[in-house]
Amino acid sequence: MPYNSVNTNVGAMVALQNLNATNSDLQTTQARINTGKRIASAKDNGAIWAIAQNQRATSNSLNAVKESLQRGQSTVDVAISAGESISDLLVLMKEKALAASDTTLDANSLQALNDDFTSLRDQITKAVDNAVFNGANMIKNGGTTVAALANADASSLITVLAQDLSLGGTVMGALTAASSIGTQSAASAMIGTLNTAIINVSSALSKLGTGSKSLASHLSFVMKLQDTLDAGVGNLVDADLAKESARLQALQTKQQLGIQALSIANGSSAILLGLFR
Repeated sequence: MPYNSVNTNVGAMVALQNLNATNSDLQTTQARINTGKRIASAKDNGAIWAIAQNQRATSNSLNAVKESLQRGQSTVDVAISAGESISDLLVLMKEKALAASDTTLDANSLQALNDDFTSLRDQITKAVDNAVFNGANMIKNGGTTVAALANADASSLITVLAQDLSLGGTVMGALTAASSIGTQSAASAMIGTLNTAIINVSSALSKLGTGSKSLASHLSFVMKLQDTLDAGVGNLVDADLAKESARLQALQTKQQLGIQALSIANGSSAILLGLFR
């Protein structure tokens, strides 16, 4: 091919190719700076983008797991709060029963103690009925067992069993909604019943407390796991903005030089006109 040709300008071709490559790199760098991501779509790097997208799906799924754990924990905590109130009421009821077992009491004193006893007894029912969170009651007869999500694919659950603290239920035993201490003999018998109820309620609260602690511990783990997954996705797709900023400056300078080189190459054919003057 002739070195001096107006039909084929090799220098301009080379300069244009280099300028196009520079412009392409510049667009890529600007996109990374605008989005903050080195891999923003599948066309940037299909394999890495697919891995990152799968991890994003897992991380987002953990939001539902956290909500389930928090809801379960709140339900259990409400049950514990009511159960502790019930335990305190049982202690007061035992005090009344013990006082009523005194054979030296007159009928009026015994009646007053029985009135206090029945009032405390009825408060237990109120505490049980009001121990509701989000429609769930763990301490009523036939109460709700909490089964919170434990992982992102719902294949694992953390279960906290319901505890029946209602009068006449499995925990209260012989203590029913009709229990009273109207006589010294009834009061004496009630002391043993209350002792059993106090022990059983304490055991039930221990189980609920262990369940609440398990939910809180797993919630903490899930939050850390989600943070780790998000950081891992960032490591895969996030751009190093300091590096991209330096690259942008270099590419802008290279672009300007490319434009000048193309201009010079395009002007080379005009030099040939001087040979015909």
